[in-house]
Amino acid sequence: MTWVAAVARLRARREAGVLVTVATVRGHAPRDAGAKLVVGRTETWGSIGGGNVEAVAIDRAREMIAAANPEPPELIDFALTDKVANRHGVQCCGGTVSVLLEALPVVPAVAIFGVGHVGLELARVLARQDLDLHLIDTRADVLAEQRLGVLADAVAQVRVHHTPLLPEEVLEELPRGTHVLIMTHDHAEDAALCDAALRTTHLGSIGLIGSAAKWVRFRKRLAGEGGHDEAALARIKTPIGLADLTGKEPATIAVSVAADVLRTLEAGAY
Repeated sequence: MTWVAAVARLRARREAGVLVTVATVRGHAPRDAGAKLVVGRTETWGSIGGGNVEAVAIDRAREMIAAANPEPPELIDFALTDKVANRHGVQCCGGTVSVLLEALPVVPAVAIFGVGHVGLELARVLARQDLDLHLIDTRADVLAEQRLGVLADAVAQVRVHHTPLLPEEVLEELPRGTHVLIMTHDHAEDAALCDAALRTTHLGSIGLIGSAAKWVRFRKRLAGEGGHDEAALARIKTPIGLADLTGKEPATIAVSVAADVLRTLEAGAY
């Protein structure tokens, strides 16, 4: 497997990793500059030459993976001589090697339920971010390839879910920590999604678009018929977006909501 495929596999699995690259070589060394190794929690792909250099790099990479927050890139220098005591044996090629370690963190995930006018504009903004973006709707026409063509150059990994009957079933499939934004065309659908989201414990934040009056009705129903207590109801943020950005055009609302989401992501709440 190439290192590119290995990085893609880690991303698809939503697993953290580290990309290890031979940055510079002077004299003799097992691999030339540019050789790469991808390190996961339990697996590795590729090689930077084996021996002490590779073993130390893997040890440090796994420390980086275990860290609570992504660590900055790190450069480690090695002297390949029998005069240097090494943790994992002697490498006496005679040269020196610098190895660059770059963290490959798990990217955040955001799910937009409802890809209408506002939802599509929001997807266009969030698609420019390095994240996993899930688009869910009951209407096939709003998820048509031609309509979503504006996302063709997305930085994000965009995943489309067409759920004609029960969009709330997608909630269980979403990755742990996914931030959910509920903005469908149907208030009944929104209410069902709020109820299901509160019962799905692995999600991140839950946001609901709409007015204060809408939330009063939803809150009463969720507490009464749904049986949700105050702590559960507090998980839902509504209205979403920046309070001081009051424009009602879809693109304006989308920018406001996207800014709110990005602020949540920067806080590390995923």
